Amino acid sequence: MDIALKNKFSELWRKYFGEAELPITFYYANDSGHAKLAKPGELARCVIGALAKIRKGRSFTFNVDSVGCPGGKRYLGFTREIAPNFEYFLSYGIPDKVRGERYKKSPELVRELVKNSPAFQVPKPYAVFKRWDKLDKQDTPEVVIFFVLPDVLSGLFTLANYDQAEANGVFCPMGSGCSSIVQYPYLERNAERPRGSHWPL
Repeated sequence: MDIALKNKFSELWRKYFGEAELPITFYYANDSGHAKLAKPGELARCVIGALAKIRKGRSFTFNVDSVGCPGGKRYLGFTREIAPNFEYFLSYGIPDKVRGERYKKSPELVRELVKNSPAFQVPKPYAVFKRWDKLDKQDTPEVVIFFVLPDVLSGLFTLANYDQAEANGVFCPMGSGCSSIVQYPYLERNAERPRGSHWPL
């Protein structure tokens, strides 16, 4: 990480967004030495819940065993597998067998969504999460994740579109929290015209 860039960002962040929460960063690494390796069960099963401590300044590295949710494993790229009966879980369920989340109208729509959704395999075995102010020279952040209130979000949205003539510099793909803050922005970094990914909290 370019420490001068890190410090300049922090200075401008405080100038324009005051005491708004600093973003967290994400990248893949070949070893677990960049932060504390999360042990199975040490953090919340859901990746979004696990980020609570990171947002408060703790840094963690995750491997395939650290992530408790099957969806989290998939959307962080540790596996391409999908849980059995996922199409029912995301839609209306199976009585006495699978609870339905009702995010989609039918299992058929879920199957179509999965078929058209991007998937990737981790390029390196460890996923590192650090808050912006905890970054060191050794860190190589690939995604920056903002947890912000609407007024800060509007500022970030404007900045994401500042140097573009095309109006859609930010997009809001349907997906789980971890797919929206990890998978989509990670894959966007190599797009011909990278966009910011917005996930409403």
